[in-house]
Amino acid sequence: MGAIVVFVIILVLFFIVVSNFKIVPQAQVYVVERLGAFNRELHTGPHMLFPFIDRIAKRVSIKEQVADFPPQPVITKDNVTMQIDTVVFFQITNAKLYTYGVERPIAAIENLTATTLRNIIGEMELDSTLTSRDTINEKITIILDEATDRWGIKVNRVELKNIIPPREIQDAMEKQMKAERERREKILQAEGDKKSQILVAEGEKESKILKAEADKQAEILKAEAEREATVLRASAVKEQKILEAQGEAEAIDAVQSALAESLKKLNAASPNESVIALKSLEAFAKAADGKSTKIIIPSEIQGLAGLAAGIKEVMSKD
Repeated sequence: MGAIVVFVIILVLFFIVVSNFKIVPQAQVYVVERLGAFNRELHTGPHMLFPFIDRIAKRVSIKEQVADFPPQPVITKDNVTMQIDTVVFFQITNAKLYTYGVERPIAAIENLTATTLRNIIGEMELDSTLTSRDTINEKITIILDEATDRWGIKVNRVELKNIIPPREIQDAMEKQMKAERERREKILQAEGDKKSQILVAEGEKESKILKAEADKQAEILKAEAEREATVLRASAVKEQKILEAQGEAEAIDAVQSALAESLKKLNAASPNESVIALKSLEAFAKAADGKSTKIIIPSEIQGLAGLAAGIKEVMSKD
């Protein structure tokens, strides 16, 4: 009987020890209270609690969390009511402050986000609201981060998920965008036509310039060809005249040489007066064969009888 009691006591102690042995997982922090008051924080790893005195008040995740809040009605400076929903990225940096700082911290962040968003949008007009998402996100993030420090929460980022203006505003914006697109289309078309006309004009200009340059080169080549032809013709005429002059000079030289040779032979033959007279008569006969109407007879030729006798004597000697 005593052994059974001891076994039961040991078994109870074992369960007490096991139930008070805690292993804290990664990215979590346990808040421990002792006799109802905060005692300590348990971080990653094994820990032992004091039985019946210590208890885990809250298990806190220190990973970054995302809170997606439903659309909130906001009014712009120009009295346009819109629906805007937000997404908040936050992280718990102090488990004690998060546990004891505020009741329902997510609801507190949601309400704080809604009021901050209304304050910021109330100072902006509709057009600036639609085009200033980054500015709005930055302002809300700064305000929420400062307000949640005392709750042990770090707000890393706030994003405006959707901005939904009233239906009539959407219709007006769609018409405005359609008109703007049509205007841009007309501008682009006009610019395209302008560029096309400019390109065509430049092409015609370049074509005319090239044609004029081609005509100019053709005229230059033609003039150069004519000049070269003229030079060649002049050179040919010059060569011809030189050759003719050389031929005449050679002919004259040959005649003079022949004449000089004949005179040498005549002088070598020692002609008498009868031969000279005969040659004179032959020369006179050649002169008489011409078309001249007047003939001057030399004084040396007198007496046909004497001339004939001289010829007969020469013939007899030959």
